[in-house]
Amino acid sequence: MERVYIGLGSNLADPAEQLRGAIKSLGQLPQTHLWEVSSFYVSDSLLPGQPRYTNAVAGVDTGLEPLALLDALQAIETGQGRERHERWGPRTLDLDILTFGDRLIDEPRLKVPHYHMQARAFVLYPLGEVAPGLMLADGRTLDQLLAECAFQGLERLPG
Repeated sequence: MERVYIGLGSNLADPAEQLRGAIKSLGQLPQTHLWEVSSFYVSDSLLPGQPRYTNAVAGVDTGLEPLALLDALQAIETGQGRERHERWGPRTLDLDILTFGDRLIDEPRLKVPHYHMQARAFVLYPLGEVAPGLMLADGRTLDQLLAECAFQGLERLPG
Protein backbone atom coordinates (compact mmCIF):
# COMPACT_ATOMS: atom_id res chain seq x y z
CA MET A 1 0.00 0.00 0.00
CA GLU A 2 1.22 3.46 -0.85
CA ARG A 3 0.00 6.80 0.47
CA VAL A 4 -1.43 8.92 -2.32
CA TYR A 5 -2.86 12.43 -2.29
CA ILE A 6 -5.51 13.26 -4.87
CA GLY A 7 -6.64 16.76 -5.81
CA LEU A 8 -10.35 17.20 -6.51
CA GLY A 9 -11.85 20.10 -8.40
CA SER A 10 -15.13 21.10 -10.06
CA ASN A 11 -16.71 24.22 -11.45
CA LEU A 12 -19.87 22.85 -13.12
CA ALA A 13 -23.11 21.14 -12.09
CA ASP A 14 -23.10 21.88 -8.34
CA PRO A 15 -19.33 21.64 -7.69
CA ALA A 16 -19.58 20.76 -3.97
CA GLU A 17 -21.95 17.91 -4.80
CA GLN A 18 -19.58 16.75 -7.55
CA LEU A 19 -16.78 16.56 -4.98
CA ARG A 20 -18.96 14.67 -2.51
CA GLY A 21 -19.81 12.13 -5.25
CA ALA A 22 -16.14 11.74 -6.14
CA ILE A 23 -15.20 11.20 -2.49
CA LYS A 24 -17.80 8.45 -2.22
CA SER A 25 -16.38 6.83 -5.39
CA LEU A 26 -12.81 7.10 -4.08
CA GLY A 27 -13.92 5.19 -1.00
CA GLN A 28 -15.14 2.35 -3.22
CA LEU A 29 -12.00 1.87 -5.33
CA PRO A 30 -10.47 -1.62 -5.16
CA GLN A 31 -7.33 -2.09 -3.05
CA THR A 32 -7.80 1.48 -1.78
CA HIS A 33 -8.64 2.96 1.60
CA LEU A 34 -9.83 6.57 1.77
CA TRP A 35 -8.65 7.91 5.13
CA GLU A 36 -8.91 11.71 4.98
CA VAL A 37 -10.50 14.57 3.05
CA SER A 38 -9.68 18.24 3.46
CA SER A 39 -12.12 21.08 3.77
CA PHE A 40 -13.59 22.40 0.54
CA TYR A 41 -12.12 25.62 -0.85
CA VAL A 42 -13.54 27.97 -3.48
CA SER A 43 -11.28 29.91 -5.84
CA ASP A 44 -11.44 31.79 -9.09
CA SER A 45 -10.61 29.88 -12.24
CA LEU A 46 -7.11 30.23 -13.62
CA LEU A 47 -8.73 31.28 -16.90
CA PRO A 48 -10.99 34.33 -17.08
CA GLY A 49 -14.68 33.87 -17.74
CA GLN A 50 -15.08 30.46 -16.12
CA PRO A 51 -17.19 29.73 -13.04
CA ARG A 52 -15.39 29.54 -9.69
CA TYR A 53 -13.90 26.19 -8.68
CA THR A 54 -14.49 24.14 -5.57
CA ASN A 55 -11.40 22.12 -4.59
CA ALA A 56 -10.30 19.63 -1.95
CA VAL A 57 -7.61 17.00 -1.38
CA ALA A 58 -8.17 13.37 -0.42
CA GLY A 59 -5.64 11.04 1.17
CA VAL A 60 -5.81 7.37 0.24
CA ASP A 61 -3.70 4.28 0.78
CA THR A 62 -3.72 2.14 -2.35
CA GLY A 63 -2.33 -1.08 -3.70
CA LEU A 64 -3.07 0.05 -7.26
CA GLU A 65 -0.19 0.96 -9.53
CA PRO A 66 -0.06 4.62 -10.62
CA LEU A 67 -1.51 4.20 -14.11
CA ALA A 68 -4.22 1.85 -12.84
CA LEU A 69 -5.19 4.48 -10.26
CA LEU A 70 -5.15 7.16 -12.96
CA ASP A 71 -7.48 5.03 -15.11
CA ALA A 72 -9.81 4.55 -12.14
CA LEU A 73 -9.85 8.30 -11.43
CA GLN A 74 -10.61 9.09 -15.06
CA ALA A 75 -13.47 6.56 -14.98
CA ILE A 76 -14.90 8.41 -11.95
CA GLU A 77 -14.59 11.72 -13.84
CA THR A 78 -16.37 10.27 -16.88
CA GLY A 79 -19.06 8.74 -14.68
CA GLN A 80 -19.77 12.19 -13.28
CA GLY A 81 -20.17 13.77 -16.71
CA ARG A 82 -16.65 14.99 -17.44
CA GLU A 83 -16.17 15.85 -21.10
CA ARG A 84 -12.71 16.72 -22.41
CA HIS A 85 -13.19 19.43 -25.03
CA GLU A 86 -10.51 21.97 -24.21
CA ARG A 87 -7.46 21.94 -21.98
CA TRP A 88 -8.19 23.72 -18.69
CA GLY A 89 -11.81 24.16 -19.73
CA PRO A 90 -14.74 24.08 -17.30
CA ARG A 91 -15.41 20.62 -15.88
CA THR A 92 -17.82 18.69 -13.75
CA LEU A 93 -14.89 16.92 -12.09
CA ASP A 94 -11.11 16.89 -12.17
CA LEU A 95 -9.15 14.30 -10.15
CA ASP A 96 -5.36 14.68 -10.11
CA ILE A 97 -2.75 12.46 -8.49
CA LEU A 98 -0.63 14.97 -6.58
CA THR A 99 1.81 12.55 -4.94
CA PHE A 100 2.21 8.78 -5.04
CA GLY A 101 4.21 7.51 -2.07
CA ASP A 102 7.84 8.45 -2.54
CA ARG A 103 7.72 7.93 -6.31
CA LEU A 104 8.85 10.37 -8.97
CA ILE A 105 6.79 9.58 -12.06
CA ASP A 106 7.42 11.03 -15.50
CA GLU A 107 5.15 9.20 -17.93
CA PRO A 108 3.38 10.72 -20.93
CA ARG A 109 0.03 10.41 -19.08
CA LEU A 110 1.19 11.11 -15.53
CA LYS A 111 3.68 13.44 -13.85
CA VAL A 112 4.17 13.11 -10.08
CA PRO A 113 4.57 15.23 -8.06
CA HIS A 114 1.84 17.00 -10.00
CA TYR A 115 3.25 19.74 -12.21
CA HIS A 116 2.58 23.35 -11.16
CA MET A 117 1.10 22.35 -7.81
CA GLN A 118 3.71 24.58 -6.17
CA ALA A 119 1.95 27.64 -7.63
CA ARG A 120 -1.62 26.60 -6.86
CA ALA A 121 -2.93 27.68 -3.48
CA PHE A 122 -6.15 25.72 -4.16
CA VAL A 123 -4.00 22.55 -4.11
CA LEU A 124 -1.42 23.38 -1.45
CA TYR A 125 -3.69 24.60 1.34
CA PRO A 126 -6.08 21.63 1.28
CA LEU A 127 -3.05 19.33 0.98
CA GLY A 128 -1.61 21.02 4.06
CA GLU A 129 -4.73 20.07 6.02
CA VAL A 130 -4.39 16.35 5.32
CA ALA A 131 -0.59 16.08 5.07
CA PRO A 132 1.11 18.57 7.39
CA GLY A 133 4.88 18.31 7.15
CA LEU A 134 4.74 16.32 3.89
CA MET A 135 8.05 15.71 2.12
CA LEU A 136 7.65 15.37 -1.64
CA ALA A 137 9.57 12.72 -3.56
CA ASP A 138 11.57 15.46 -5.31
CA GLY A 139 12.95 16.71 -1.98
CA ARG A 140 10.71 19.75 -1.57
CA THR A 141 8.64 20.09 1.57
CA LEU A 142 5.03 21.14 1.65
CA ASP A 143 5.97 23.74 4.25
CA GLN A 144 8.40 25.32 1.76
CA LEU A 145 5.77 25.40 -0.95
CA LEU A 146 3.16 26.89 1.36
CA ALA A 147 5.60 29.62 2.46
CA GLU A 148 6.03 30.62 -1.18
CA CYS A 149 2.33 30.52 -2.14
CA ALA A 150 0.04 33.05 -0.51
CA PHE A 151 -3.44 32.10 0.68
CA GLN A 152 -4.82 34.52 -1.86
CA GLY A 153 -8.10 34.21 -3.71
CA LEU A 154 -9.18 31.21 -1.61
CA GLU A 155 -12.26 30.87 0.53
CA ARG A 156 -12.49 27.92 2.89
CA LEU A 157 -16.05 26.64 3.05
CA PRO A 158 -17.54 25.86 6.47
CA GLY A 159 -18.26 22.30 7.52
